[in-house]
Formats: sequence, structure tokens, C-alpha cells
Amino acid sequence: MLQHLRSAWARAMRPPAAALLRLGVTPDAMTWAGTVAVVVVAVLVVPAGWLWQGALALAVLVLGDGLDGQMARMSGRSSTWGAFLDSTLDRIADGAVLGSVAVYLALIGQPWLAGASLWALIAAQVTSYVKARAESVGLTTAAGLASRAERLVILLLALFCEGVGVPYALAVGVLVLAVLSSITVAQRMRAVHRAAAAVEDRAAR
Repeated sequence: MLQHLRSAWARAMRPPAAALLRLGVTPDAMTWAGTVAVVVVAVLVVPAGWLWQGALALAVLVLGDGLDGQMARMSGRSSTWGAFLDSTLDRIADGAVLGSVAVYLALIGQPWLAGASLWALIAAQVTSYVKARAESVGLTTAAGLASRAERLVILLLALFCEGVGVPYALAVGVLVLAVLSSITVAQRMRAVHRAAAAVEDRAAR
């Protein structure tokens, strides 16, 4: 379902992407600008307790996350560097969002939930690392139960619901995110183990 939504959203972003290109904005500049905006909102808004406002602002920024890629494709500037930069800055953005949630939870006296948020952050980074490391040695890995898009949807929905007064929404969201992220890491590691074993088995024949 999310794949269909991503395809539809990519088509919707063509007009703004074209407009930005006409203004002389480069895809790399958009990548940097989007990441800086996410970090600023996460660090300043979420720990201050403006949860639903922060969730909405972050949702808008996340929805525009693919704008740089759309601009690169439309301008013929797709590159290995651009893909690397986008992936690297995504990790920074994810860290800022989950880190800000951990800070907020610690400030309101919920250290265990703050720890769960930090664990979700670690698992999210490891999830991305497993895929990147596997691909660097010529292996493939399964997507897993919760990709970055699913994780962001869960977290932002939890933030918004908590902000508008839904009891325990953030607690449930953080715990679900921590569990799903852990399962995803395990799934990807298992897939890489199987792929590596298959390669070694073929080499031994």
C-alpha cells in the first residue's frame, strides 16, 4: 500500500520539483535544506512539548523528502553521490526525530520509554547499516517488517495522537516502534546470513 502511495506522491511532486529547478535550486541543496529543517523542528519543537504541531510539521517535511530525488531525475542529475548524500542525511534526520522524542520522554519523567526510544533509534540505524553493508559485499537482504516509511508513520502518528490528548499514544507508539525495528534487524540479518551461505555453498561446489 505504501508503495502505491509513494508512486502517487512522486507524480504529485513533479510540478513543485519543476518550479524549484526553474529557480535554480539543485537536488543536493534540497537534500540539505530538508534535513536541516527536520533537525530544527525535531530539536526545538518536540522536547518543548508541542507534539501535534511538531508531528504535522515533520509530516510535511517527510512528505517532501523525495523532492530532491524527483528533481534529480527530471534534471538528469541522478548520481551515486546524490544517492549517498540522501541516505546519509536521512540517518541524521531519523536520529534527530527519535532523539528528540527520547529527550521529551526523559523530561516528563519517563526514563524507560526514553530508553525504548533510544533503542528504536539504534535499531533503525542498524537496519540501514545491515542493508548497506550487505550490498557492499554483493549480497541482498529482505526489506523486513518495518521500513523507514512505516517507522516514520508510526512515530508521527503517535506524536500527533499524544499531542491531541489520546492517552498512552506515544508510549504505545514508541514500544511498537522498538519491537518492530528489532524484528526488522533480525529479519535482515537472517536474510544476509542465508544469502552469504548460498554464495559460499556455490563457491564450494
